[in-house]
Amino acid sequence: MTVAGLVLAAGEGRRLGGPKALLELDGERLVDRTVRVLHEAGCSPVYVVAGAAPLQDAVAHESGPVRVVDNPDWPTGMGSSVRRGLAEVGEEAVVIMVVDTPGIGAAAVRRLVDAFATGASVAVATYDGAPRNPVLIAREHFADVSALAVGDVGARAFLAARPDVVTPVECSDVADPNDIDTREDLRAARGC
Repeated sequence: MTVAGLVLAAGEGRRLGGPKALLELDGERLVDRTVRVLHEAGCSPVYVVAGAAPLQDAVAHESGPVRVVDNPDWPTGMGSSVRRGLAEVGEEAVVIMVVDTPGIGAAAVRRLVDAFATGASVAVATYDGAPRNPVLIAREHFADVSALAVGDVGARAFLAARPDVVTPVECSDVADPNDIDTREDLRAARGC
C-alpha cells in the first residue's frame, strides 16, 4: 500500500508576520521538518503545496522524494491547497499535515498509516478524543474531500459530513497538535 504525504505550506502567516513554512525551530525550517516527519513515518513521496513563499528548494530533501506543487490560488484559503495537492497525489492514500504543527512527529503519522493498512479509509489523529491534525485520506475519497474544501476549510467539512468512514486514532500520548499562529506561539514552541 502506497501512502504519500501532503504538506499544506502555502499561507502567508498574516498573524505571524511571514510564511510559517520558512520559520526555523531548532535549526530546521518548519517545511523541512514536516517533510522529514512524513518520510520517517513511511510516506513517499511527499508533496508540498507552496504559495506565498517559493519552496522549490524543499525538493532536494535528504529524507526522500519531495514534489513542490504551486498553488496560485493560495490567497483564497486552505481549501485551494487541499484541492491542488490532492489533484497531484497518485498514491493509494495520503497523510495531510499542516506545516505549523511541530509537536506532531512520525509516531502519530505512523499510527494513521497503520490504520490504513488495517482497513481504515479515513483516519484522523485525536487528542483526548478530539479530532485534530494530521488526517489520512484514501484515494476513494479524494473527489469528495476536494468538493468540500472551500475557503479556509480543508478536509474538516468532509470529515463532518462523513463520520461513518472516519477512524479516530488517539495520539495524545505521542504528539502535541498545537499550531504556531502568532509570535507568542513561536516563542512558546522555542521554549522562550
